Amino acid sequence: MKIAVLGGGCVGLTTAVHLQNELRNSAKLDVIAETFDETTSHIAPGIFRIGANYTGPTEEITRKWVSDSYEYYDAINRSPDAAIAGVTNLSGYMYSNNPFEKNPFMEELVPIYRKCTEEELQLVEGGWKYGMFTSTLLTHPTFYLPWVRKRLAANGVNLVTRRVESLKELAKDYDIIINCTGLGAKRLCQDRYMVPISGQIIKAKAPWIKTFFYADLNTYIIPGPDGLITLGGNREYGSYDVSICRHQAAAIRERCEKLVPSLTKAETVIHKNGIRPHREGGIRSGTEKIQDGLHSATVIHNYGHSGYGICTAPGTSKYAVELAKDAHRLA
Repeated sequence: MKIAVLGGGCVGLTTAVHLQNELRNSAKLDVIAETFDETTSHIAPGIFRIGANYTGPTEEITRKWVSDSYEYYDAINRSPDAAIAGVTNLSGYMYSNNPFEKNPFMEELVPIYRKCTEEELQLVEGGWKYGMFTSTLLTHPTFYLPWVRKRLAANGVNLVTRRVESLKELAKDYDIIINCTGLGAKRLCQDRYMVPISGQIIKAKAPWIKTFFYADLNTYIIPGPDGLITLGGNREYGSYDVSICRHQAAAIRERCEKLVPSLTKAETVIHKNGIRPHREGGIRSGTEKIQDGLHSATVIHNYGHSGYGICTAPGTSKYAVELAKDAHRLA
C-alpha cells in the first residue's frame, strides 16, 4: 500500500507521524508539499488554547480531537525530546471586559484553569473586569516542525517538494491520499467554504516576560525561545494580503504596551504576516473516492483548522489515520 500525505505544515507532518506509528512497515509513505519551510504553522505562536466555540462533526469527536491533541503534546513535554521538539509548560492570564464563557475543553484538560483573583486583575494595566489564569502547553513551531521532519526522514518517510495541481493526478501512484493542504484545498477541492484570514504579528526581544497575556481586541503577548516574544494581533477576514502594514504594527505595539508597559523597552526583531486557513462550517474531515481513468484512490480530508492548526493537529490527524485504516480494511 502506498500513502501520500499532502501538506508540509503542522497538520500534514503530524498526520504523517501518526501514520508512521500505526502502520509501521506495512505501507510506503510520502509527504508531499509545495514548501516545508514557509507555512502558516511557522508563524503561529503555538499555545494550547482552545476557544469554547470550537466545534467538530459531533460533540464526542470534538472532545476527542482536543483531548488527543493535549495528550500528544503533553507526552512530548514529558519526554527527553521536549527541548528539541520545542514543547514546554506555560502559564498566563486572559483579561476581558466581558464575562468568559464556560470552557469545558480547557477546564477538563489543563492542570489549572480558574478565575483571576482581584490582585491578579491588577497585574496589568486596563482596569479589566474579568480574568482567567491557566497553566497549559506551548509548542514552538520553529522547533517542532524540523524535529518532526527529521524524525520522519530517519524512519524512511520521503519528504517530496512538489506542487500538486489536482488530487486525481496522484491516483495512479497512491492508494490513499490524506489531504492536509489547509488553504490550498480551496483550489485543489474547489472548496468555496475555505476563507483566508490574514494575521500580523511582531517578534520582539523581551526576556523578562515569562507568562502569556491575552486581552480584548485580539491582543496577546506570548513568550518564546531565546527571549523572543510574539505580540499580536489582528484578523483580516477574506484577506490574502501578507504584506506588513505599519499602521497595524503600530496598533499592535500600542495595545500590548498599554497592557504590559515594560514592553516599551522591547526591541522589535521582525514583523510577520500569515494566513489562517479558515473553513466555514468547521474542519473538513471525511472520506471520498477519486478516479482518474483506470486509477482510483481514497482521499481522507483533514483541513480547515483556521487558528487551531497547532492546537488540534494531533487530534484531527489521529482521527484521519483511523479513517484511512477503515478505508484500507474495506478496500
